Amino acid sequence: MPITLEQVNAATPEQAAQLLDGLYEHSPWIAERALAQRPFHSLAQLKHAMTRVLEEAGREAQIGLIRAHPELAGKAMVSKTLTAESTNEQTKAGLTDCTPEEFATIQRLNADYNAKFGWPFILAVRGPRGAGLSKQQIIEAFERRLDNHPDFELQECLRNIHRVVELRLNDKFGVEPGLGNDCWDWHERLAQHSDPGYAERGELTVTYLTDAHRACAQRISHWMRDCGFDEVEIDAVGNVVGRYHAAQPGAIAAATGRPEQGTAPSGGSAVREATSVGARWLLTGSHYDTVRNGGKYDGRLGIFVPMACVRELSRQGRRLPFGIEVVGFAEEEGQRYKATFLGSGALTGHFQPEWLDQQDADGVTMREAMQHAGLCIADIPKLQRDPARYLGFVEVHIEQGPVLNELNLPLGIVSSINGSVRYLGEVIGMASHAGTTPMDRRRDAAAAVAELVLYAERRAAQDGDSVATVGQLQVPNGSINVVPGRCQFSLDMRAPTDAQRDALARDVLAELAAICERRGLHHRLEETMCAAAAPSAPAWQARWERAVQALGVPLYRMPSGAGHDAMKLHEIMPQAMLFVRGENAGISHNPLESSTSDDMQLAIDAFSLLLDQLATEQP
Repeated sequence: MPITLEQVNAATPEQAAQLLDGLYEHSPWIAERALAQRPFHSLAQLKHAMTRVLEEAGREAQIGLIRAHPELAGKAMVSKTLTAESTNEQTKAGLTDCTPEEFATIQRLNADYNAKFGWPFILAVRGPRGAGLSKQQIIEAFERRLDNHPDFELQECLRNIHRVVELRLNDKFGVEPGLGNDCWDWHERLAQHSDPGYAERGELTVTYLTDAHRACAQRISHWMRDCGFDEVEIDAVGNVVGRYHAAQPGAIAAATGRPEQGTAPSGGSAVREATSVGARWLLTGSHYDTVRNGGKYDGRLGIFVPMACVRELSRQGRRLPFGIEVVGFAEEEGQRYKATFLGSGALTGHFQPEWLDQQDADGVTMREAMQHAGLCIADIPKLQRDPARYLGFVEVHIEQGPVLNELNLPLGIVSSINGSVRYLGEVIGMASHAGTTPMDRRRDAAAAVAELVLYAERRAAQDGDSVATVGQLQVPNGSINVVPGRCQFSLDMRAPTDAQRDALARDVLAELAAICERRGLHHRLEETMCAAAAPSAPAWQARWERAVQALGVPLYRMPSGAGHDAMKLHEIMPQAMLFVRGENAGISHNPLESSTSDDMQLAIDAFSLLLDQLATEQP
């Protein structure tokens, strides 16, 4: 029979420890120390308390815990001396039914891993949804992590142990992250659609208005209808828009300028009257396109989390004092055409007509792609939203970085989306013979850019939260025995505020000029993009914070180094974001991008709490 938090909170220390027995392999001391922090108000709070105990226990105790675990498909499994919990987990992953070849491979990996690190390989084999990883996934993780640095791998083992414990706690408490599982499943099913050339290799790539992109739009629109949205459409740029109506009469007219079904048009006065009583919309969503060979969760999580919340409202027959508009933005990544934030930009009135003449790699213009998809280009100006009809914009997004993962925190509050500036540059020197040109006579363009790369790295680090990246570096027509006469490069600089970004850029560009002057070189530089920082609206950030605190999750505020659709909506209405922890060191724009259904459940719960706050605030 499942236990309850009330039982754990009310029990004696000995009884409570017994209730939590078996969580950490042969290491009851972790739960015992965490129990000193009772009472716990949520399972998430209990989980985090145990992670803190282990974090504060020190390296020796951490390694001891890891060594208390059995090898995967190892001697303990063969001799049937695993704990009941480990037996259940290894069985679910199929490790008790390996072929001779699979067993031999895992034994070899166990030996190699132990030889390098000195402890057994730890993997939460029940996986991000709790249903079990395949043997192939386990072997691939084994092989990948063998390349890690020992310090990093130690922490990766601990993170996997915490995931194992999370699943064991769910079992003890009879908890199933049902909405999180549904959300996780939506991601898996949507990832079945991928562009040609990538789909055949099992890679996920969905670029603007390809067949895969249009299939994703159709599938999302069908799911929105299944969730109970009152209106669902694919708009003139391919955004998927779902609207769940407000409770008050007139809310639809207030938000869209269109009369409710069954009512006669009443002109602008009706719109103003409806708006005045507060029947507006909460705007939310994210993008469904991907980078090439990307991950399943970037963007799409911000569509599916509010979809799950709307489905619950619909199932309960519940309406809020405001409408909910969820938008799956058609384009954010700028992969097929150089038109980043096309989907959200259309809502802010920043769709640029000259984009229509851009050609993709096959010579297909955006105009031709839109016409082929059946989109009405003439309607694009009509997509611009009137901010007076909206409460604000909120976005849920996978973090795309390692911070929450390293802190063992499932959720983070975004304080600001970094401002950024990008350049394409070239340094021009003199190509010359690599053997006959003395070192003090060289005009080496690549060496100058290398010097700039190192300076940019040092300068950004001085701020603590600025970043600078040279992601492209090329010596045109370079040869192994020629001193580089030209070097082309990119430069990407970001910071939480525009002033901090601009100071970083000034220093880096001044250093580039100084390097070239000292080395007798010339340089050219073109600014290709400049995006303003988007600080979260204080009131909206506070709503996210109250929601996260109500779940028993510690508050952690952080800037976003990546750009998001919220940056565009920030231009016309207040916005704030919630980050969700990623697995595999938080990697993103990568097939290893991942998140758990438990963390998705917490994001859904936080979004629901935000909706409840808004409902109580409306007149």
